[in-house]
Order: sequence, then structure tokens, then C-alpha cells
Amino acid sequence: MFPEYDVIVAGAGHAGCEAAAAAANMGSKVLLITMNMQTIAQMSCNPAMGGIAKGQIVREIDALGGYSGIVSDKSMIQFRMLNKSKGPAMWSPRTQNDRMLFATEWRVLLEQTKGIDFYQDMVQSILVKDGRCLGVKTGMGHEIKSKAVVLTSGTFLNGVIHIGEKQLGGGRIAEKSATGITEQLVSLGFESSRLKTGTPPRIDGRSLDYSKMEEQKGDDEITGFSFMEVERIKPEQQRSCFISYTNTEVHNILKTGFDKSPMYQGRIQGTGPRYCPSIEDKINRFADRDRHQLFVEPEGWNTVEIYVNGFSTSLPEEVQYKALTTVPGFENCRMFRPGYAIEYDYFPPTQLSYSLETKELANLFFAGQINGTTGYEEAACQGLMAGMNAHLKAKGKEPFILKRSDAYIGVLIDDLINKGTDEPYRMFTSRAEFRTLLRQDNADLRLTEISHQLGLANDNRMASLKSKQEGVEYIKQWLKEYAFTPEEINPFLQGIGSTPIEQKQKIGQLVLRPNVSLFELIPFSGVLSELTKTMKRETIDQAEIQIKYESYIEKERELVQRMAQLEDLEIPESFNYDRIASLSAESVQKFKKIKPRTLGQAGRISGVNPSDVQILMVYMGR
Repeated sequence: MFPEYDVIVAGAGHAGCEAAAAAANMGSKVLLITMNMQTIAQMSCNPAMGGIAKGQIVREIDALGGYSGIVSDKSMIQFRMLNKSKGPAMWSPRTQNDRMLFATEWRVLLEQTKGIDFYQDMVQSILVKDGRCLGVKTGMGHEIKSKAVVLTSGTFLNGVIHIGEKQLGGGRIAEKSATGITEQLVSLGFESSRLKTGTPPRIDGRSLDYSKMEEQKGDDEITGFSFMEVERIKPEQQRSCFISYTNTEVHNILKTGFDKSPMYQGRIQGTGPRYCPSIEDKINRFADRDRHQLFVEPEGWNTVEIYVNGFSTSLPEEVQYKALTTVPGFENCRMFRPGYAIEYDYFPPTQLSYSLETKELANLFFAGQINGTTGYEEAACQGLMAGMNAHLKAKGKEPFILKRSDAYIGVLIDDLINKGTDEPYRMFTSRAEFRTLLRQDNADLRLTEISHQLGLANDNRMASLKSKQEGVEYIKQWLKEYAFTPEEINPFLQGIGSTPIEQKQKIGQLVLRPNVSLFELIPFSGVLSELTKTMKRETIDQAEIQIKYESYIEKERELVQRMAQLEDLEIPESFNYDRIASLSAESVQKFKKIKPRTLGQAGRISGVNPSDVQILMVYMGR
């Protein structure tokens, strides 16, 4: 019934979809097995992609030839570039998405990808011989052979759903859990543990009073995620989100359910996400705060369903509802379904190599929440890398590894492999020590060419990249040659409180001023105005960023070279970390407990930020 495949991907969430697409686009014959063909690429939690650091990951996925950016752009209902008040290294794109359209677009792309077969079944165990994975066995009893397997089980491995005192077996609400794999892998020598995550209630938007909330509109300009030409909505078509807040009354009502809370009664053993806690966890941990922000997010174009971001909970349903009715704008709310927590198995990622292949079992790759991460974006990028490397392994080629200085994806995998995680891991810009180099705007310049060489990024992407590179260099050269006279530009400079010029000055020099942007100068130069008509906005922005931040970029490149030598730099055993006041308390605690022997080892300790390693390096005189 089944041929032998190059790669089998188990699970069709964000990791599984990217893994299947990557392996197939590189030339593998792929089988994508999912327990439910109707829930491919389901947005299990919030209907959004990107955000701080996560947006950089989606752009990197797109630059490498993955599909998440394209799907997000096609299904967006709102776009925002976060952190625009800060430098470009911090800019992070985010889309609000139509949940159903997102899944539909993913399935269409997968079905149009040559080399992918689909099958609805549960993967129950791995076929193993002589320390190697040879395929999978399904719940229907089929043994399917392959040269590599990518396991992307999400929250389904022995998943248990908690709503107050109720416990339900399942990987998502109304969907059964997956069994058998954990027990088999543990018997083969793998270490497993439990994590938990949660989701908020879904509300009927017709029952809300938006006049009591703050409106949050999308940006006036839509950049999107994909570097390719994708049909996107126009700014005026965007749907608004809204913001409301909890209050002391909400908190007091929630506290009445703590005696039935699975988290506080010990029924949940797994650790939850530190940076996306449940509402009950927030009011317990931050008892001094009398309110917490709630984002009221529409689920799509043609639905009234609302996602209440910030109100994740596993309290009894009646407590959830009563508390919500005391939130401004929610007084008459109707609930579609309650929030719940889900507890599931994962495998500490220190058991993986950099290719995401397991050390214990050759040809078996893990990606997504099975590795202890949280978030669609973190899962998708692991799926992409696991799919690429599963293909390379199946074809007898060397793995593709991204370093910390190459991409946020490299940072994530390095963190997982070297530090491990005992709580759901999510990406932040602070985790990347080279974030000036790893900007969202230059992901294609960093990654597309090497992906094209490996056979993933297609010829259209390379043509687009070369066009952008040539355009950037042309604009940079033009800015070094053309100049403004004082008469042309001084009225503008005086108007923004910037020092007037006394003689002709090259436009590239003016752009170096922190309060001057290239696009603000367009009205004062006919040549510049013509240039902007023939060049894409992203090409002009890229040229400006490279000129404005050239010295910072160069310093960071030098730091990349220096950091490569950290493994040779030893820390004295008697080193006193307490005397370095600028180190975070968490890092000092970890350093004193683990006593790293080198700066390289110090940087891989869980909970230690790269900035603290740099502080340590400076203090040691290196």
C-alpha cells in the first residue's frame, strides 16, 4: 500500500507543515501523516503570527524558502510593525490572521507542492533496527518505511486537558491525544518530561461593548513577512483589535476558583510558560498590580468569534465567565468555549544534535513543542530546519547548521541544544547577542543565497535577492554622490530642530543624523523623488539602514569573530560574581551553582542572557 519514502513527517502543525514542504521542495518523496486532515496548520491558540523576535523568525523562514510568511501575508486581517520607536534591530512584524483562512492557505500550498503524500492516521511507534529509525508504525497497523522521520507531535503526546476539576484526554479541545511514542522512546533510553500551556476563552464578539475599550488599528503601511510578491490586503481594509483591562474585582472573582484550580491543587505537574502565564498565575505572581492588559482580537473576516489574549486560564468555567463579565466591555459577554490548560510530554532538547536529529536514534528528528518550545514561529522554524536536514540525511549529505550569528533560528537551536529547557521556551530579541546583524529587514540578504545553493529557495527568490542587492548598492552610491545646498535643506532641518548646514553636504551624511530619515528628504530633491518611483520601499529602507548603522554593524561583526574564541577563555574557579553589579540576579545564581569553566560554557547555561556573558567578558578584561 505504501512505497518507501525519503522522509516521513508525523504531525501537521506548524512544524510538520514546514518540515514536509522543505523536504519535498528539496527533492525528497515525503509522507505527511496527521491524525485529522481537517486540522492541518491549525492555529491552536492566538490567531496571530510574529511579534517581538518571533517576527524576525518568520522573515527568516521566508528567506530560506519556507511557507509561513507567505501564508501569514495571504491570511492577514491586520499588520503592525512593533518597536518602530526603537532602532531597526528591534523592529518586529506581526500579523493578526484569519484563523480558518490561514489553515486553508497552508493546505493549498502543501497540496500544490510536488512530492508530498498525505495520510490520516496516528503514528503509534517508530520502526527501529540497530540504533536507527527505519520508519513508523501507525494506529491502523501500517508499517511505513523511510530513510528519515521528523516527529512534530505538538501538545498531543499523552495530552491531558484541564478545566477546573475536569480532566479530559486530548491534544486540543475535542481532539484525542497521541499515545505509545513516549513509552517506546523512553524504553530506548530517551528522557521525557511534562510541560503545560494554556489558552483563553473564546467570546461572541456581538456581545461586547467596544466603546469601553481602546481601539488598536493596523499600520498605515503594510510590509508583511514575505520577501516575495504576495497579494496582501490594503491598509484601509484592516480589522481593528481592541484593548481592555482586568481590575481588582476581576482578580477577586478569579481567586474564588483557586481551590479548584488544577495548577494550585497539584493536578498539573508540568511547568507552564514563564512569559505567557495564565491569568491566575499573573494575579498570584504580581499581587501588587491591580490590573492586567487584555487584547481583544478578532478571529477572522467572517466570524464573530473573539480571542481574549491575556486571559489564558484553567479555572472552572463558571469562574472564568463571572470574572469576564466584570471586565469593561464584557459585561454582557457570551462565551463560545472556556479557556483550558493542556499538559503534554516533551523530550529535553539536549538529546538532539544541531541538525535536530536525535543522538540516541539515527535518522529520527524532533521539531516543535516536543523539544520544549512554545509558539507557532518557534515550531515552524524548527520544522523547516528538521525537514531540510532530514532530506540531506536521506540523500547522504552533510547537515545544514545555522550559527547564532547567522539567524534567530540559529540562536533558538543553539539555546535548546546547549542549554536545554525545563519550561516552554520562547524567543526574545534579548536572547540574540548579534541582533544588529539579525534584523528582520535583511533576512533575505543573510539566508536566501545559501538556501538556494541547498536547493530550497527557488530561482525566483534568488532573482529577487540579486535585484535588491543591486538596488541597495546603487542607492548607497547615489547617496554618497548627491548633495543638498543649504538653501534646499536648511528650512527642513530647522523645522525638526536639527543643526542647519553651512555648505553643500552629501545626502548620505545627512541620513546619518538620528532624527533624519531618507524618506523625509524626498520632497527636497527631484532626483531622489524619481529614485523612489523606480525602487521598492524595502530596497530604499535597506540602503538607509546600512548607511545609518554602518559603524554599529561593523562592531557587531568584530564581536562575532571574538565570541568564536570564547571556548578558550577560562573562568577562575574562585571568581566572585557578586561583585559585578550589572549582572542579572538570575545569571549570578546560575553561575554560582554551575561554576562554568569557560565563557563559552557560561553562555550556554539556561537562563543566562548573552548580554550577561558580554558583561562577564568585559569584566575579565577579554
